[in-house]
Amino acid sequence: MSVGSVPAVLVFAGLDPSGGAGLAADVLAIAAQGAHALPVATALTVQDNERVHAVQAIDAAFVLAQAQALADTADIRAVKIGIPGSRANARAIAGLLRALRERDPQLPIVLDPVLASGHGDALAEDDPVDTVGELLPLATVALPNEPEACAIAGFPCAIGDFPCAHVLLTGGHGEGNVVENRWYTHGQLVRRWRWARLPGAFHGSGCTLAASLAGRLAHGETMAAALGAAQAYCHDTLARAFAIAPGQRIPRRFLLPIV
Repeated sequence: MSVGSVPAVLVFAGLDPSGGAGLAADVLAIAAQGAHALPVATALTVQDNERVHAVQAIDAAFVLAQAQALADTADIRAVKIGIPGSRANARAIAGLLRALRERDPQLPIVLDPVLASGHGDALAEDDPVDTVGELLPLATVALPNEPEACAIAGFPCAIGDFPCAHVLLTGGHGEGNVVENRWYTHGQLVRRWRWARLPGAFHGSGCTLAASLAGRLAHGETMAAALGAAQAYCHDTLARAFAIAPGQRIPRRFLLPIV
């Protein structure tokens, strides 16, 4: 990179008007890693910090046009994918990713395979498993929670069936005082991280983790170092989360003092 530049992360995600998840979360989390987000909107949503009331996918050609303009000019060092919004969008994104990989075969692609909101609200117009399936083979690392992993790979969860090299299986949907996240490479368990379970519920924790991981990988960090740093950052944002309304709190992605 040239002097004074920062690594750019191409982001595909939906627009959450509450600012808790989606593009708003990704931009802040990536900036907190010292990288710059290039946000491409895949869907418009009607939602607050608790529920998703409606989703409207953006036309696939327009999604591709947004991304292509950036791919033609920016030095993209990583990609983060949230909700594609539709299967057509996922296919368009996959085509662009293949072209980017021709330019940089080692380009890190981070996939947050969101199948529904935390309350089970739909986030795509098509079958979410089929939609995610368009992108999984291109991902460097996927970060499903346990319900998502079982929906994608079957029950009991078969991590070895994931077509990407790395999987971080997150344990936030479990019970107990400890959250255990497990890192698999080609289906083999590599490492476990254990974090104290924080009280309450949070809006956009998965976005925060995946986006911060993409920001770390954009700097050229190893997968082990980036996974550790991203989890520590995410845990800190949740520990310092704030409320905008009753219900789920918003991760404090810029770790400023609480006033």
